[in-house]
Amino acid sequence: MNTRSLALLAAAGATTIYGLNHTVAKVVMPDHVGAFGFIFIRTAGATILFWLLSLVLPREKIEVKDYLRLFLAALMGMCINMLSFFKGLELSTPVNSGIFATTNPIIILLLSYLFLSEKIGARKFLGIGLGFSGAIMLVLYGSENSTNAPNVFLGNIFFMINSIFFSAFIVVIKPLSEKYSTVSLMKWLFLIGFILTFPITLEEFTEVQWNKLPFDIIWRIAFVVFGTTFSTYLLNLYALRNLQASTVGAFAYAQPIIAISYAVYTGNDQLDEVKAIACLIIMLGVYLVSKKPNFKKKVKRVS
Repeated sequence: MNTRSLALLAAAGATTIYGLNHTVAKVVMPDHVGAFGFIFIRTAGATILFWLLSLVLPREKIEVKDYLRLFLAALMGMCINMLSFFKGLELSTPVNSGIFATTNPIIILLLSYLFLSEKIGARKFLGIGLGFSGAIMLVLYGSENSTNAPNVFLGNIFFMINSIFFSAFIVVIKPLSEKYSTVSLMKWLFLIGFILTFPITLEEFTEVQWNKLPFDIIWRIAFVVFGTTFSTYLLNLYALRNLQASTVGAFAYAQPIIAISYAVYTGNDQLDEVKAIACLIIMLGVYLVSKKPNFKKKVKRVS
């Protein structure tokens, strides 16, 4: 198998893990592990794994001037982003989670426009408008509570917060990602994130009754730590090094499909008309935002 095929498999693998994660993690909360307790496990596990991996790789020193940006990135990406996502997943549904995840490219573009002076045309403005319209529609009209989703409206608000801060994290970390290796960044980001979230997550972590956890819950916790948090970063890194960024980005369209399909197939959620329409509107917005302009040079014929 050639390098390109392996890179495509890596991108597909990362997307599949992300898609499955919405339901896999949802089943754990809140009966077995609280949302914040889960974040303790996730950040602690990722910190250990990335620091262990860094021991067998060339040592890379972070410049002092970059630590402030690193701290802000950890605050946004490993603290607020993760806490809001898992709290939202605890209160809402896997399908809603998967749909809101598709708004990230739209919010990243908007933040780049506001803070990095990135130019965007009418088509991308339309895409931003459609994306937020779909998200607002889901918050206002897709909020029917159920046994495993006690407060869908509030959970969806947390999903919106998650998308905003994840997108802000991408914008803030971009200059550092071009300067340092992924493992070097991740080991520091998760260590800082663990320290920041420690006071918030410790209580729920201590409430976990480990001796009573069934295997079905243990493998799900392991999946989130080893799969969603650790492996996906490495798979995406390999894919980005061997494929064009646009090719890797195209796999994002598959994530909500995988998330929704798996949630419905396992009986953990259902897809109704509101969710389907909201998802289509957001996906159309993402398409308009992500589509590159088609520049065609007109050649004047000389007769």
